[in-house]
Amino acid sequence: MSAHDAVPVSLAEIARIAGVGRAAVSNWRRRHESFPTRIGGTDVSPQFSLAEVEQWLRDNGKLSDIGGRELLWPRFEALGNRNESGLAIAEAARRMRSPRARIAHPELSAQARDLVAQAAKAGREEGPRETFEFLLQRWLETHVRQLSTTPPQLAALMARIALAVRLGPAQGGLTLLDPACGTGHLAAAVVQEYDGPGLEILACERDPAQAALTAGRLEFLAEGRDIRTRTATADTLRDDPFAEAKVDIALCNPPFNERDWGYEELATDQRWTHGLPPRTEPELAWVQHLLSRLKPGGAAVVVLPPAVASRKAGRRIRGSLLRTGALRAVVSLPPGSAQPHSVSLQLWVLRAGPDGPAATPPSQNALLVDATRFARSGTREPSPDWGGLSSFVLTSMATLDQVDQMPPKGAARVPLLDLLDDEVDVTPGRYTATVAEPTRKELACKWEGFGALLTDLADHARRLSALDFEARTSPTTTTVGELVKAGALTLRAGQQPPEPTATADGPAVPLLTITDLLHDGTPRGVVPTGSAPTIAEEGDVVVAGVARAFKAWVHEGQPMALGPQLYILRVDAEKLEAHFLAGCLCAPANGRQAGTHASSSSRVDIRRLQVLQLPLEKQTAYADTFRRLRAFEEALTAADGSGRGLVSDMSDRLAAGRLTT
Repeated sequence: MSAHDAVPVSLAEIARIAGVGRAAVSNWRRRHESFPTRIGGTDVSPQFSLAEVEQWLRDNGKLSDIGGRELLWPRFEALGNRNESGLAIAEAARRMRSPRARIAHPELSAQARDLVAQAAKAGREEGPRETFEFLLQRWLETHVRQLSTTPPQLAALMARIALAVRLGPAQGGLTLLDPACGTGHLAAAVVQEYDGPGLEILACERDPAQAALTAGRLEFLAEGRDIRTRTATADTLRDDPFAEAKVDIALCNPPFNERDWGYEELATDQRWTHGLPPRTEPELAWVQHLLSRLKPGGAAVVVLPPAVASRKAGRRIRGSLLRTGALRAVVSLPPGSAQPHSVSLQLWVLRAGPDGPAATPPSQNALLVDATRFARSGTREPSPDWGGLSSFVLTSMATLDQVDQMPPKGAARVPLLDLLDDEVDVTPGRYTATVAEPTRKELACKWEGFGALLTDLADHARRLSALDFEARTSPTTTTVGELVKAGALTLRAGQQPPEPTATADGPAVPLLTITDLLHDGTPRGVVPTGSAPTIAEEGDVVVAGVARAFKAWVHEGQPMALGPQLYILRVDAEKLEAHFLAGCLCAPANGRQAGTHASSSSRVDIRRLQVLQLPLEKQTAYADTFRRLRAFEEALTAADGSGRGLVSDMSDRLAAGRLTT
């Protein structure tokens, strides 16, 4: 068996290749004796030969509508080395565009070169750009812990800020610089956002694989457009390949906290016009590097850790940036905006002063924007509300040079006299009020609403506390699986639609996923009606089959598509009451008993969930009580949020000495 034949794939990868769920692959394995035998892995996570799997799928008609690119990625992953697989994907991109091009990376192994030829052939058959983007995305997902990429939403916001803040029209087109480009997310965002004549992109990255992937990505983006690209592999601070270039805009998400950035050898560098960056302040070296490459009136936006705004070692440089008008704005982002996701990163907006007769004295203020409130509430992992965040930041930026226009709440135009103190701290939260203080009437209404919630809680509590429970008995129960066999309900599993998106053309339904449940329960995507395989109708019981998000409820409202690990239970109304079923299922003990106990991300076996066996007339009484219990829970949550808000409002007033005595 050749190395090509021995490429291993997991059940999940086979499911992806075949375009089905993992459960379907497990069923094939049990039902078909001809299914390939395991070549590695464990009983829980077996691995199979890709060549044997491909042949079996073809022989059984499972590959009729599946593109060849799904079969490519396991072979790239089998190369084992991140750099070699990345360079091979970039080389394949070159071959897709120019089949006779000479190899640009002779260090690639024979196995990698053979794979490049296969990928180039598949790309020319199925679409070069689509095939490259597919392989690039898989590469990024596989090596996510080793790479720091800029999320597309943040990249788009940075591009819009830079385009809005720069002064004057670009002469003969626009020139962009990204001196630490990674895999080209920021440059790709500018291509998307800029609609003017002519665009030149200068990109630099010291990691050879990422630089090669950026080059391939930009060449695809430039096809059919007036775009010129130059990508270099170099350490920008030590050896800038674009040292003579002057650009209209610059975007950068530089490496953070790097002590070995060239402090000794660059001590006399001419870029440090605002002062030599201390050894512990490499981010301020990147800031000054960007400024040195801007044309007069050019703008730069850079992602920085929040400590750069306040660390003592950098206060002299921060002061110079403010006095000269180079630092025009600082934006505090909510956690989750970019890696590291637990930190509230900042955007620094820089601008080179204009020259000539139209030049004006440096501004006497800086715009500080606190956008941290745009974090989604109730999320397990930090996640911004990108729509609200972008709208707020861009609205704030529109007031940057409009002295007669007030910034929105949460942003402030702060005089330099207030910033140039002993600390020169430009952290936005120190100068902005992110929440408008309620008026006396609004505060009274809040107390009135809180009182109404307490009344509801007391009513629910009185009714629920009056319930009488029998001594512990051994009730007669059945399982969801048995109810399905008896025809009392039908069970359907949610699936991942082909193309879930934020919007859709034509008839569409909301798509609910486990991730949405871990946030606030609101569906974030939509799918075309015809492509949604699992639709929850009003009155269906929906169950989340993951331990960390275990939940069951009766769906109300318009139809809704369900993603993986969500399930629909549709009851026979003559045998089961939906609210009774949901109440039984969502009992915490039920989820613990049916779960795998492996971890908080383990699956819950829906068919093992227990349900009381009661006649329909008795189910109604239980259903009413379950409804009241849920109403009590909702009122309790609302009262908690309302009460905490009142504590905050009152504390601010008291701390400001505004109590009348």
